[in-house]
Amino acid sequence: MAVKLPPVDVVIVGSGWTGGIVAKELAPTGLKVVMLERGRFQDTSPDFAAPQSHDALKYSRRLELAQDLSKETVTFRNDASQTALPMRQYGFFIPGTNVGGSGAHWSGLTWRWSEWEHRMLSGTVEKYGRSIIPSDMHLQDWPIAYKDIEPYYDRFEKVCGISGKAGNLRGKIQPGGNPFEAPRRNEFPLPPMTAAQSMVMFEAATKNLGYNPFPIPTANCSGDYVNPDGVALGQCHYCGHCTNYGCEANAKASPHFTMIPLARKNRNFELRTNSMVMKVNLDSEGKRATGVTYVDARGREYEQPADLVVLGAFVTGNVQLMLYSGIGKPYDAQSNTGVVGRNYAFQSLGGARVEVPRDTFINPFMGSGALGTWIDDWNGDNFDFGKAGYIAGGGISAGQNSGDPLNYHPTGPGQPRWGAGWKKAMADGYQHSTGVGFQGAVMSYRQNFLDLDPTYRDAWGRPLLRVTFDWQANEQKIIAANTAICQQIAAEMSGKKASATPAPGRLIPGRRFSSVPYQTSHNTGGAVFGDDPRTSAVNKYCQSWDVPNVFVLGASALPQNAGRNPTGPVGALAFWAADAITNRYLKRPGRLV
Repeated sequence: MAVKLPPVDVVIVGSGWTGGIVAKELAPTGLKVVMLERGRFQDTSPDFAAPQSHDALKYSRRLELAQDLSKETVTFRNDASQTALPMRQYGFFIPGTNVGGSGAHWSGLTWRWSEWEHRMLSGTVEKYGRSIIPSDMHLQDWPIAYKDIEPYYDRFEKVCGISGKAGNLRGKIQPGGNPFEAPRRNEFPLPPMTAAQSMVMFEAATKNLGYNPFPIPTANCSGDYVNPDGVALGQCHYCGHCTNYGCEANAKASPHFTMIPLARKNRNFELRTNSMVMKVNLDSEGKRATGVTYVDARGREYEQPADLVVLGAFVTGNVQLMLYSGIGKPYDAQSNTGVVGRNYAFQSLGGARVEVPRDTFINPFMGSGALGTWIDDWNGDNFDFGKAGYIAGGGISAGQNSGDPLNYHPTGPGQPRWGAGWKKAMADGYQHSTGVGFQGAVMSYRQNFLDLDPTYRDAWGRPLLRVTFDWQANEQKIIAANTAICQQIAAEMSGKKASATPAPGRLIPGRRFSSVPYQTSHNTGGAVFGDDPRTSAVNKYCQSWDVPNVFVLGASALPQNAGRNPTGPVGALAFWAADAITNRYLKRPGRLV
């Protein structure tokens, strides 16, 4: 029997970027706000203090900051004819936990999506006609124009202290930046980071080939910085312990120190950790949320009544909660009806390996989560879809994240896979090899979706979320084309023929998607936003069409995935939704559309 607690005004589920932004924006209103985080409390000091914060076994291998798969996980299958099986070990993505969520252990790449990536359907139809779109592809526009979301991109970049170089400043192309980017009103808060050797070589090679390289925009600070909220961020140490780690210098922006402390300054805000939200409770008609039910670390069940519920969990968490709580119509792939679970997408990856001369030292141990140089020449709609034979592309880059010897084993084709020969090959390759990689878009399809598994349950008895996903012909072509371009660039860098990297997930044309190896945590969709309730779970303010006092934030809102990281759009949309809640919904609760 759940213990019923005194009612509050707002419950926020999750303390990552989306939950953190909404908490920070709503706490000063005077409303009673409760944030529920399934993991423990953590802060830069003492949790991420050096040198223990550089423990590769703890953070990089054992994934201390990741979701506990013994309690909750997902099941996976390639298509509806298969029986899905649980992901018992960390596989193709790694969701975070604890205060800060995935925002504490992320890499830091912070993109604005291009104008076409906000209107993939209409932009494609205008150029090529509707016949270029496969019948099973669920291509959808954002319900928000780029010009409307641009101020919120700007706000998120300033909060995070993004290091980068503008490529399109108020419509004027800027030397050294991305010439393909959408217009921005302001330069990045900080200049680009110091280039590593691999980046210098990549820049020279891509310029020789006629491409347009530029530094990756990153939430790893190139210098000391104080953001508009007065939060101080330190300069990156290039320590190589970024992805899967917390940052001891607060040089990597994270909600655990940029958002949560500002919310906690308000006496009406309460953060409850070790609080696993089980479901969103609805009234007898299922049209209004009455609060949430959660379980604490001792297994005690509580009901927290609230007037407003904000879901700010990871993609899989948001969709599982909506399905289990009965918020919105579940998607049915066979009839192509329903919306919750629709438009799930992942990310395609691959690349090529580069061997450099013996007198060139890569020094891979010096890096940061997003230290790299990128080209967008084959990304978005920056090339001819008709000639290429596929829709959307990928960003191609070189850089240095971590040379952690527990995980970085650069051996070439034909080298021994174990024993003394393998050790020698790894030692030889460590300083004298690098890679060129691509990060490709993935469109949404009728047959790729999320739903509740009929067989497997989590530690609390709830059905696990089931992921049904496989590569489609369009993405197979993206993988093949971008791998070839990576090989071309790698050959230009090394002066010799480059080999294709054995890519994660077996990203090889003709192969099925594999959920076994880690690839990226860039899941999107499942609760997409739009203008049509028949094809979207939430409206343009991320408000549920069916239960108006529930807002669902995060990458679950994105109708398909772009050839770049989704964190920038996620942060911008969180500010956008928080603005709508604060300035519109609270004044007149109800449907905003």
